[in-house]
Amino acid sequence: MYLQKTEKARAELSSRSRLLGIRERAFLLMADGRQTRSRMLDLVPAAEAMVDTLIAQGYLLPMPAEAPPHAPAPPFAAAPIEVVEERSATLPAPPAEAAPAHAADAFDGKRSLATTRMFLFDLCERMFARRAPAQAETFREALRTARDRETMLEVARRMVAEIEAHAGTDRADGISARIAMLLPAE
Repeated sequence: MYLQKTEKARAELSSRSRLLGIRERAFLLMADGRQTRSRMLDLVPAAEAMVDTLIAQGYLLPMPAEAPPHAPAPPFAAAPIEVVEERSATLPAPPAEAAPAHAADAFDGKRSLATTRMFLFDLCERMFARRAPAQAETFREALRTARDRETMLEVARRMVAEIEAHAGTDRADGISARIAMLLPAE
C-alpha cells in the first residue's frame, strides 16, 4: 500500500500553527505516494501506530499497492559531464580555514536587547506554545512589555526556571549561556 498526503496534511505542513509533532510532520513530508507503507516504516522505526493514527485522522490516504499513483519519472539520457580541473588565473584559491568546532554556537551578531527579545520570543514558541499555551501567552505578554535590561532578564529567568523543570539543567544552562551571549554589556 502506498501512502499519499491529503489536503489536510498539506495544510498542516504549510501552516505555522502546528498540531502534529515533529515525527508526524516528518512522516507526512515523506508520504509522496511513491513509497510503500512498509518502505516508509523501515525508514522510521516503531511508527506503525503513528501511521494508523495519521490515516484515521485524515492526514494520509492509503492507495492500493497495484501501481503507485505517481509513477517515477523514466530516467533520461544526459550528455556526459566534462570535469575541468584547472582554475582560472583571475580567481584566487579560497583560503583553507578550519571551521570552528561549534560553528552553530558561534555568534558574531550585534548584542542588543532587541536580539535578546527575539530569541526569547522564539524560545517561548519552541518550548511552551504547544505544551502550555497559557504559560506561553504569559511569557509573550511579559516580553512585549519588557523595555529595559532588568525586566527582560527577569522574564528570561522565569522562562529558564520553567525549562529547567521540564527539560533539565543541561538544557537550561545552555539557554542561559546563549542569553548571556545575546545581551549587551551593561
